[in-house]
Order: sequence, then C-alpha cells, then structure tokens
Amino acid sequence: MKIDKSLIEQVAEVARLQLSKADMKNLASDLIEVLDTFSKLKEVDTKNTQSSFQPVPLKNHTRDDIKKECLSQEQALANVKEKKDGYIKGPRVV
Repeated sequence: MKIDKSLIEQVAEVARLQLSKADMKNLASDLIEVLDTFSKLKEVDTKNTQSSFQPVPLKNHTRDDIKKECLSQEQALANVKEKKDGYIKGPRVV
C-alpha cells in the first residue's frame, strides 16, 4: 500500500485530527512501520491451523435452580417503608 500525503490527510480527516506538516511526516513514517509489521503476518504458515472464534472456552456460571419455600407477604413487606393494600407503594409515574 502506498502511503502518501492524500492518504495521511484522509486518515486525519476520518479520525478528526488537525495535523501540522511535521505531524503528517511523523504519521506517515509511523503508518509505514505499522503496515510493514502487519505484512509480516502474511508470511506465517496457517494451512494446518483451525479457526478459533472464541479463544477462551465459555462456561455457564449460573447456579442450579433449587426449589425453596417463598417468603410470605408479611416477610416480603417487613422492611418496606411505604406500602398500601399489601403491595409496595412506588413513586408516582405520571
């Protein structure tokens, strides 16, 4: 890929950067170095490598459902400040 002034200006515009001429020269050399480094990945032999979309195996960390006795209405409302007719009274919406 050819790195020239127009490409650097386009990258700066997309990234919303205001670059000076010195910054553009530095960015051009840095971009060339980054692209050269990534081009080395093309040399790696990956013929016998399987694709891995999830490098770390996923595991379900939820607990098993165990049937237990529910709280009574009195127990559930024991620490509620505002209640009315056996329900929790919430803030007015409208």
